[in-house]
Amino acid sequence: MATTFDRLAERYIATWNETDPAKRRRDIDDLWAPGGRYVDPMAVAEGLEAIDATIAAVQGQFPGMRFRLVGPVDGHHNQARFTWALGPEGVEAPIVGFDVAVTDDNGRLTQVLGFLDRVPPA
Repeated sequence: MATTFDRLAERYIATWNETDPAKRRRDIDDLWAPGGRYVDPMAVAEGLEAIDATIAAVQGQFPGMRFRLVGPVDGHHNQARFTWALGPEGVEAPIVGFDVAVTDDNGRLTQVLGFLDRVPPA
């Protein structure tokens, strides 16, 4: 049975995979709290517009690649962590990382901290 944290991670990953700009923005507005913050080694995005722009930029940098959850989602209180992979469908993903997501009391994302575990050589 999927937990609330599983569903949160699934929705979050689906947002990163959504290529229709209008739908992606609706999904972001629904999933994230106003003033949400996303930080990883490559980007800092503060606010929903910046988060949307960051996702669009990643999609532009890695066309045809998709995010997918890898392994279980672990969560407690208002925070969850999960591993993800980014790559073409059907092959081993060249990029793997994990995120720690923090929600408000309504279950909306307030902050996501991303870490990269495997990246292709430069």
